[in-house]
Amino acid sequence: MNYLDVFTKTLTNQKINTAIISSIAIILLGYFLRKKGVFNDSIGKVLTSVVLTVSLPALAFNSFLVDINEKSLKQGLNVLIWGILVYIVLIIISKPLFMQFKGDQQDTMRVLSIFGSTTFFGIPIVTAIYGPTGTLYASIFNIGYRIFLYSYGYIKMSGLKMTMKNVKTMFLNPIVIATFLGLFIWLFQGSLPQVAVSTVKDGQTVVKEYAFLRLDQTLPQFKQILTYLSSLASPLAWLAIGATLGSVSFKDALSNKPTWYYTAVKLIVIPAINIVILAVLAVTHVLPVDITALGTIVVMMATPPATVAAAYAISFDKDAVLASNASLLGTLGAVILTPVWIVIVQIIGSLGIFH
Repeated sequence: MNYLDVFTKTLTNQKINTAIISSIAIILLGYFLRKKGVFNDSIGKVLTSVVLTVSLPALAFNSFLVDINEKSLKQGLNVLIWGILVYIVLIIISKPLFMQFKGDQQDTMRVLSIFGSTTFFGIPIVTAIYGPTGTLYASIFNIGYRIFLYSYGYIKMSGLKMTMKNVKTMFLNPIVIATFLGLFIWLFQGSLPQVAVSTVKDGQTVVKEYAFLRLDQTLPQFKQILTYLSSLASPLAWLAIGATLGSVSFKDALSNKPTWYYTAVKLIVIPAINIVILAVLAVTHVLPVDITALGTIVVMMATPPATVAAAYAISFDKDAVLASNASLLGTLGAVILTPVWIVIVQIIGSLGIFH
């Protein structure tokens, strides 16, 4: 097999290179606007708030408004299972990966490596590369992420027991609500009360029954609202990333050796471990995923540290400087390495292991 040929075809694929170039260009635009003073200090937080409370919940909910079939159901369940198991695996292997570090430094590195910015950084890129199917898988994959982030992550960083406040934060988050509501509609659309919907196709009126909660069919106006809000997620997230990079010091992050080690583990080692384990599970038919699901998982794993995880480090004084440096270098590294991982996934896909 000519891997160079696969590499070239991947990079010359218009959908892939357009998504990569667009994301990098908008991130650079956000960086430029922050440096020029068009964006102020608070713009990153404002854009992030809009994305997390409005755009991404709309994107997550919208991704489930599709017909269900045996293949998508099986893939979705496998992604859900792996999305839970992977965090157990990472909790275990992160200990030896960071064994040379001690105390707060080790705890912070472990939590920041386990929990990436899958929602804010990962989903917009997955959506751009893999489309609605990728968004669906990403939303399902994130269920396990949020369970462990607000339980293990909180307990590990705070040293406290799980609190009711944190449980509420976990389940009342707009993205979580949208995800579970969408997942319910997607899974049980065949059992819900049905409504006859008429559409015109090729000049002929076609009548088909849909679940009354399939709002993309029963209330197309609402579907259009979701589409508008969903389309804001990627550009606003990328602008916020660029603005954040433009407001912090590269010098401090680049001069910190532990930060470089963390970044290598987070963006190279962890995605590679996912690929190896998933390849074994696919070959043995234990938990097979297709190439779109694999690409989605790899992109979600090759993300900079989660904002919530970094906030834990700062809030509980667990080496806050390291957390800030890791966020900067991790974001910069993810922008560079994400296209590389996308190409690697395409090359792996040509091997026929993932169908």
